[in-house]
Amino acid sequence: MKKSIIILLLLLPLSWAFSQNLKPYVVGFETTEPVAVTLEKVKVQLELNGIKVVGQYQPANDKNRAIIVFTSPELESSVKKMGGLTGFAAVLRVGITSENGKTVVSYTNPQYWGNAYFRADFDNVAGNYAALTLKLEKTMKALGTFAGKPYGSKAGIAAKDLRKYHYMMAMPYFEDVVTLGSFDSYAAAVNKIDANLKKGVPNVKLVSKVTIPGKDMTLYCYALSGEKGESKFLPIIDITQPKQTAFLPYEVLVSGNKVLMLHGRYRIALSFPDLTMVTFTKIMSAPGDIETLLKQVVK
Repeated sequence: MKKSIIILLLLLPLSWAFSQNLKPYVVGFETTEPVAVTLEKVKVQLELNGIKVVGQYQPANDKNRAIIVFTSPELESSVKKMGGLTGFAAVLRVGITSENGKTVVSYTNPQYWGNAYFRADFDNVAGNYAALTLKLEKTMKALGTFAGKPYGSKAGIAAKDLRKYHYMMAMPYFEDVVTLGSFDSYAAAVNKIDANLKKGVPNVKLVSKVTIPGKDMTLYCYALSGEKGESKFLPIIDITQPKQTAFLPYEVLVSGNKVLMLHGRYRIALSFPDLTMVTFTKIMSAPGDIETLLKQVVK
């Protein structure tokens, strides 16, 4: 009985957090060390805490930013269990940003993105996400004073609303994905993408590739450069502080014989839910530009 009470008390703060409105990012800690130094330290601690680093890059060619893409047994087992479009949840990200004379380390909030991507099925994998949240907090605490501050939306979004999220009427939902290509088989799709990446795809560079064991499912993450890439739209939408660097990179999912991407008007809105229509109007071409860039990987 005593042991059960102790476990319940330990879980209470986490349960309380789940009951609150959720925000897309969490500030882990701040430091005075440069971005490059901080990047290497974070990578080491992630691995020490059972989180697998699968990629890193400098988004929008901005020397003040860096991103780490990671997966974990919790993410992979959740995706494997539920399948389908939950493959987009196979990775999460850490953002490292130099701003106001300090380096801010943040990460994508597992509960926010988990509820959005698993929707009604999130309850089936909530235990995995709770475990991953604790691993991320332990990682941050090993490197500095843990802030644990959710941000990216002033009021946040309730879990039940995230599970059916869309920015406004007539805007796409999670399941309204864009099909970039169809192939005879899963193997044919992956082979085509890998062959194109090996030859080189203009303004598209591979950041990470995660294949779910036992599933015909692979999630690719890409850096998008050039006149219509990240440097065009990121400065327009990432206008608050702390910066929302961990919004990127953009994902492409191979599920069975289909190659899919989340609709830009869903993926960007989910990442920046407080942006006004005026701001979104300034990047009206971004969803189409992203699709055009990513279609190159399947040609």
